[in-house]
Amino acid sequence: MTSGFHFWDYAVFIAYAILILGVGLWVSREKEGHQKNAEDYFLASKSLPWWAIGTSLIAANISAEQFIGMSGSGFALGLAIASYEWMAALTLIIVGKYFLPIFIEKGLYTIPEFVEKRFSTNLKTILAVFWIALYIFVNLASVLYLGGLAIETIMGFDMMYAIIGLALFAAAYSLYGGLSAVAWTDVIQVVFLVLGGLFTTYLALNTVSGGEGILAGFSKVVEAAPEKFHMVLDEFNTDGSKNVNYLNLPGVWVLIGGLWVANIYYWGFNQYIIQRTLAAKSLRESQKGILLAAFLKIIIPLIVVVPGIAAYVMVNDPEIMANLGDAGLHSLPSAQQADKAYPWLLQFLPTGLKGVAFAALAAAIVSSLASMLNSTSTIFTMDIYKQYINKNASDKATVNVGRLSAAVALVIAVIMAPLLGGIDQAFQFIQEWTGVVSPGILAVFILGLFWKKTTNNAAIWGALVSIPIALALKYLPIEALEPWMHQMGLTAVFTMIVIVILSYLQNKGADDDKGIPLTKELFKTSPLFNVGAFAILIILAVLYTLFW
Repeated sequence: MTSGFHFWDYAVFIAYAILILGVGLWVSREKEGHQKNAEDYFLASKSLPWWAIGTSLIAANISAEQFIGMSGSGFALGLAIASYEWMAALTLIIVGKYFLPIFIEKGLYTIPEFVEKRFSTNLKTILAVFWIALYIFVNLASVLYLGGLAIETIMGFDMMYAIIGLALFAAAYSLYGGLSAVAWTDVIQVVFLVLGGLFTTYLALNTVSGGEGILAGFSKVVEAAPEKFHMVLDEFNTDGSKNVNYLNLPGVWVLIGGLWVANIYYWGFNQYIIQRTLAAKSLRESQKGILLAAFLKIIIPLIVVVPGIAAYVMVNDPEIMANLGDAGLHSLPSAQQADKAYPWLLQFLPTGLKGVAFAALAAAIVSSLASMLNSTSTIFTMDIYKQYINKNASDKATVNVGRLSAAVALVIAVIMAPLLGGIDQAFQFIQEWTGVVSPGILAVFILGLFWKKTTNNAAIWGALVSIPIALALKYLPIEALEPWMHQMGLTAVFTMIVIVILSYLQNKGADDDKGIPLTKELFKTSPLFNVGAFAILIILAVLYTLFW
């Protein structure tokens, strides 16, 4: 069963696939007389312009987790899930102003490499192994699973074949070309991603309005489900019962609590995100790319959350469902299967546009897979292989190990992906379990960057004890700690306290030898960056005021 796919849908999708593979392989070609080296393969020869950086950041970030997972969360709990996107815009500004100047000044290939320069090789290795495991078993596996779920729902293919197909597509150009292939194809991927997402949003809202357009459709959605348009959720429902969604998005604490841990960790210290900023022509170019990504993050909820809310209204409106007929019953989303909302909507797009929307979903999945593969191989090659196995590896050997390690990671993730079946609201699941380990990493980096007294031993102990702290807070039978964002925020605070106390005990209040000297000049940004950051702050203030 292909859920209404026709010739032009397949034609559009095949054309998209050929375009991505063609561009990826073309930019990956080795120039005559030049052996591709580590900088070429892992950092795109440090030649990326701002617009490639900005679009690549979004392509790496927006995946099946957002299209499928956030639409599912939009269906289940509403616009409040958009806080991940809108707060990310503000986080990107912070990263661009305060983190990138230090990272680029140090000429980093990987985030673990910063740990080595600031602390020690031992801590770098601990974190490198952690990140490799996280990327393979959580990130790669979950993206493959959600992508396979989407293809199974939309086209009727067996999930395992869909997973293998996605994996081979991503591998076809990213393993050979490295970050250059990933970043330059991401520019095309984002065009498909945004266009396809907008088509789906238009379809959903136009259907809700009975063909009267998207503005009428949006008004009807707000009128039919006003409870879905609150950014700050109440702990209790109007009837006095507990709001189950509050556990995932605990009211105002989303804005001032644990979500900051998730956002700063993800956008500031996540290899597959930060890697493209390290590949910029210059710091200024990198900061302009960050600014572009921040503006794009503001519009992402329009193409991933609003369709989920519209699907909720459609499913609960007997008249709309009657008009959809038997097609509306195919893979019908429900409170228990919210992640089916986006794939369910795609089947109602007209011929041709369905192919564009499906290409957008594939673009989101494949670009993220390619980014994760490239970053996994970068960390393994630069922080494990060259550190412990072959310190004097040639350029050719380094690049080949990068390709081989990415291939191995992909095979493991393909095996793991089907085991994630049965998880509802997968986006929330990924955030929750990443939140067990991210607070400790965040504590180590924030204090390492901005507090010169932080010592290596204190950082190692902080990273290690953060896990039992997180698990203790997760399983303590205390109702106030039930929202996992509270657990995440408190874990970060407690870990920082541990690091500060141990640093004082070790150095008696003196600066650490590897502490980073901070100056006003280091964090000075261009007028363009400052104006753009101010504009983003105003837009966010207006959005939160409208949908509080």
